[in-house]
Amino acid sequence: MRTSDNLSSETIRWFRDAAPYINEHRGCCFVVYFSGQLVESAQFDRLIHDLGLMHALGIKLILINGARPQIAQRIAKEGIAPSYSHGLRVTDAQTIDFVLEAVGRLRVMIESKLSLSLANTPMSGSRLRVASGNYITARPMGILDGIDFQHTGQVRRIDTQALCQLLDLEHCILLSPLGYSPTGEVFNLSSEEVATQTAIALQADKLLLLSDTPVQPQLPPQVDHHRASKLITEGTLPTELSVHLQNSITAIKQGVKRCHIIDSQLDGGILQELFTRDGIGTLVSNDEYEGLRQATIDDVAGILQLIKPMENNGTLVRRSREQLELEIEHFWVIERDGKIIACAALYPFSDEKMAEIACIAVDRAYRRQGRGDTLLKFLEQQARSQGLKRLFVLSTQTLHWFREHGYEPGALKQLPVARASLYNFQRQSKIFIKTL
Repeated sequence: MRTSDNLSSETIRWFRDAAPYINEHRGCCFVVYFSGQLVESAQFDRLIHDLGLMHALGIKLILINGARPQIAQRIAKEGIAPSYSHGLRVTDAQTIDFVLEAVGRLRVMIESKLSLSLANTPMSGSRLRVASGNYITARPMGILDGIDFQHTGQVRRIDTQALCQLLDLEHCILLSPLGYSPTGEVFNLSSEEVATQTAIALQADKLLLLSDTPVQPQLPPQVDHHRASKLITEGTLPTELSVHLQNSITAIKQGVKRCHIIDSQLDGGILQELFTRDGIGTLVSNDEYEGLRQATIDDVAGILQLIKPMENNGTLVRRSREQLELEIEHFWVIERDGKIIACAALYPFSDEKMAEIACIAVDRAYRRQGRGDTLLKFLEQQARSQGLKRLFVLSTQTLHWFREHGYEPGALKQLPVARASLYNFQRQSKIFIKTL
């Protein structure tokens, strides 16, 4: 059978590549934040279609919309000067009425978009039932630095029982940045906080933050929460990205599995992030070693496939399947969605308090993204935990890389006797040693 054109071939290949993610995400709970600015853009209709597709694929969706531009426009219409402090709007008794009006109109408009079921659109034939309500209990922000925030509040509690019941009934939930107190007051909330606290309360599988500020190359494709904190501290990021990173850190530390920051203006960006191996945004996870694990016998085929090109060009010594099977306990791998994309081995010589680091390999498609650094750092930590004092490597191609990581030129006589006796004089590998 032949496909009609290249586009058809690409579509078929994309569907096949997406199949594991379709299976993985079915039944999962995703909290999605988008701004009021995005709602007013031409890109919003495309996002609505993508959200409808995600719902049709069995993903449980909770949507949190921002409303800052809509509130600002409504207040400006009344000639009221806005007041801000600590990055939040000070909402007085007069302003709250206009906040309610702006947020209410916006909510109805979003619900109408989500109800779209026109023929010849991605929403054709959809039955996307939308639920909104008083699921957020709030408390007043109070007085900070002498400023009374009045009707500006914070999330106090999320009605998770009600939300879970609605999700089980296949409803799509839409939450606006409003909260209610047990005494009947209404509070203007930060929509980003609503999204973060909702994801935490539900222990959502993912928190998706759509950013109006371009994400890459300003953020790396993947960061752990430690590195994310450093990026914020450096103070070079745009404010919006710093806020999204901080909320991601908060969510990750309190049990949300993964957070994704995605450029809202990329057509289909949310689909590319969720249904492709490499994504298009920034993944924030709990551990920089996520996906890094000790190899098992089932990984032999994947490791052989990974290292074969480097064996062919002479970077690595050839290893047979039998040899690799015997030595597999020394190997560690980085796995990405079922594919081995990097590996390395640690061979200890306990009597000499030394170990050899060998067979560091990273898939060509994933190089220059820090995975080699991650493996080397991890194996150094493993060596320290085993009480080893020095590490050595033999290299013919990556001499400068090891020098950059603190490895100094060494001599054959400095190696353990058992390893020195196996030195291959034909390869003339350079020896580098690092004291831990």
